Amino acid sequence: MASTCHWRARSACFSERAWWWTARRSGTSSTRWPTTCSPATRRCPRLSSPPRYRILPSRSGATAKLVLGDSAGVVMVDGYAAYQTVTKPGADGPASCSLVSCWAHVRRKFVEAERVAPVCAEVLSLIGQLYAIEADRPQPHVLQGEQQAAALAQRLAVRQEKSAPLVAAIREWALTQRSLPGSALRKALEYMLELWSGLTVFLSNPWVPLDNNLVERQLRDMVVGRKNHYGSKSLRGTEVAALFYSLIETARLRGEDPGRYLLHAALAAIETPGTVTLPSSSD
Repeated sequence: MASTCHWRARSACFSERAWWWTARRSGTSSTRWPTTCSPATRRCPRLSSPPRYRILPSRSGATAKLVLGDSAGVVMVDGYAAYQTVTKPGADGPASCSLVSCWAHVRRKFVEAERVAPVCAEVLSLIGQLYAIEADRPQPHVLQGEQQAAALAQRLAVRQEKSAPLVAAIREWALTQRSLPGSALRKALEYMLELWSGLTVFLSNPWVPLDNNLVERQLRDMVVGRKNHYGSKSLRGTEVAALFYSLIETARLRGEDPGRYLLHAALAAIETPGTVTLPSSSD
């Protein structure tokens, strides 16, 4: 499983995908283990903390705890149960970390259900209106100082005035629906209602985005790599893959050509060991 994290000032977003570790042993066929990759942290395309991809051996609660680390504030995740487990009251997890949920994942469930339950068009329209409200507002994480403070205040006011009634309408709609156990509609409703408290945090916290889509997009290259070369063939291979995905993604986020950066980094490592820096950075 590959997971990624994107920091937006006081909030962070995590996501994950499957990654394969294919080990070949003499006299045996290939064996595959799902592996966790936990990467990327950044605040905005030009002012970013470097992404970090880590490939870990399972989807357990221990792995989720390692991924979350000492994260403070709010952390956006999907419905992956391990994240919920390690942040429950009394759990041995990061005490200062609370989870928020992703509206894009909720929307996806209802898009799938709409094929057999046309009634989902109503809730999809309401969710679409939430996104329309966000699209018209300045993005605080790309601003600084007074401009950022003003954008945050404006976002909070608009969310409370316009988004809150839509969220209330979505919940009212969900509670009035009748569906068969096991149906796509029932699964979508249960998914949303189980995560409801996390879905409403954005109404009171202007730092929280509506969804995890930015982080989801950062995992696309890993998905392509998994298809092209079937993951990694050794533990060392997972470490190399995590390192190069981290460096390449950092270069892209900071507007640098990844190939040129890697060439310069390799030459610097050979000529003067210990002088390699991150892309567009003196880190």
